Amino acid sequence: MNASEIIKNIEAEELRADAPEFNVGDTVKVYAKIKEGNRERIQVFEGTVLKKQGGSNRETFTVRKFSNGVGVEKTWPLHSPNVEKVEIVRKGKVRRAKLNYLRGRVGKKAKVKELVK
Repeated sequence: MNASEIIKNIEAEELRADAPEFNVGDTVKVYAKIKEGNRERIQVFEGTVLKKQGGSNRETFTVRKFSNGVGVEKTWPLHSPNVEKVEIVRKGKVRRAKLNYLRGRVGKKAKVKELVK
């Protein structure tokens, strides 16, 4: 067994079985575990998925929201134990893989159309 097979086996063990299925443009709620001293609590971060990148157990996603008129972005590893769950609020209709153009927009211009099936 060579080194690349060993690495693939280790990465496969770290993958989450309950990894959520969401795409760029979707509005999601990320339930993240936060440690404060010796206490642990869950904080919800709701926003639009700007991008997904990487693969296997290194996959990350970035979520953007507006908080008190200021744009806030956070990036999480998809398979992290610190991400409790990712809940899809609504599906977005986009034609891009990365929505970097949303960073320069505020208000109604920063909206993503909803995907109606």
